[in-house]
Amino acid sequence: MIIDLRSDTVTKPTIGMKEAMFSAPVGDDVFGEDPTVNGLEEKAAKLFGMEAAIYCPSGTMTNQIAIRLHTRIQTEVICHKYSHIYLYEGGGIMANSLASVKLLEGDLGKITADQVKTSINPDDVHAPETTLVSLENTMNKGGGSIYTLDEIIPIRKVCDENGLKLHLDGARLFNALAETSESPADWGAQFDTISICLSKGLGCPVGSLLLGSKADIKRARKVRKSWGGGMRQAGFLAAAGIYALDHHVSRLKEDHARARTLGEMLLKLSFVSEVFPVATNIVIARLEGISPEEFLKILAEKEIKAVKFGPDLVRFVTHLDFGDDQLEEFGKRVSHI
Repeated sequence: MIIDLRSDTVTKPTIGMKEAMFSAPVGDDVFGEDPTVNGLEEKAAKLFGMEAAIYCPSGTMTNQIAIRLHTRIQTEVICHKYSHIYLYEGGGIMANSLASVKLLEGDLGKITADQVKTSINPDDVHAPETTLVSLENTMNKGGGSIYTLDEIIPIRKVCDENGLKLHLDGARLFNALAETSESPADWGAQFDTISICLSKGLGCPVGSLLLGSKADIKRARKVRKSWGGGMRQAGFLAAAGIYALDHHVSRLKEDHARARTLGEMLLKLSFVSEVFPVATNIVIARLEGISPEEFLKILAEKEIKAVKFGPDLVRFVTHLDFGDDQLEEFGKRVSHI
């Protein structure tokens, strides 16, 4: 049995999800005629109390569309230096929007309102104009760390006072909300745009949503089209998203509980010097006396998959297809390292 903990993107559709996909009514989404895509977009927008949504193939696309909406040439995005939009989206901020980036430090990948305020560029010919702040929740490189609304509201206030837009890379936002019990609508009220990923913790095979105002989503459709993201009978995929929102949100805390146990197992290894605080479904282990490559090779021999996450870090991610039986088996296998 292979235990794959590289990411929560490795999940396969459940039987119920497959049935929903195969029976979905479909149409041409580029013409706005796919009833299942329309239903998914309306469902997500209503859930977050936002005006509209657009379904896209990936979270990278939804993030990059949002950046395109809120920036222009010679403007700047403020984000944490470990943000997914900066590290893992192929240089998209520059390639797609011709915008600059100001990278901030922050505990476990999070930034504060005071940092944002002091990072806004002055009205000076030498500096790009600051137009956008982008946050990430949960924070991937922070070990699945969580922003709470109490931390977001002051950042929103700074943005409002300075005419800035606020975007959320909410790839794993539902994981955060499962722990804080905050409502999606309360989060929707704080952001101009929100990207949510359906193919991570929610277990869909494909797809992300960008939420925002009607005007922004109308513009987003033109950007998506120009980037080749317009899909036709996409309802077969969108049906998985509807199913996931109905059936897979409430179970996320199970993944978090298993992640915490997995972190405790890793701490017992002599060469693991630290495990980042496990807030959700991401476990990051810091190694000492062994390289990530060496550790991953040992794990591979035991049919366990994980990923290198830095010069001395390895990441594990729990998910829908990682149950108690696999957790127990993981413990047995690593106990003999």
